Amino acid sequence: MSAEQREAAAGRPLAGAPHRRMQVSLQVLLFLGLVLLLTSCAAGPNPGVGSGEDTAGFWLGLWHGIIAPITFVISLFTEQVSLYEVSNNGNWYDFGFILGVMTSLGGGGGAGAGARRRTRTA
Repeated sequence: MSAEQREAAAGRPLAGAPHRRMQVSLQVLLFLGLVLLLTSCAAGPNPGVGSGEDTAGFWLGLWHGIIAPITFVISLFTEQVSLYEVSNNGNWYDFGFILGVMTSLGGGGGAGAGARRRTRTA
């Protein structure tokens, strides 16, 4: 039986226990700080939802998502073009936009995600 095992069996704390507790506490604090930082960057509600005569819906969101890479580059040089339509109908526009972005950037799985590798047989 080692010295550490004897100390643990006797009910005495191990020599590295306070250091270990401090390390765990520091990790928990860093994690909570990171969560706080990320949640503080979350977007708030859109005051333009449902405003105006003709709000953008799912299909327009899908189109805006598909052309998002081109729109982003254009929006860097002009103030008349924006990446996202503020006057939209809410969640359906958002869903269409994200689906369009995934489509245009090649995300969402595709053929490469589930493809099996072929093994060579000699």
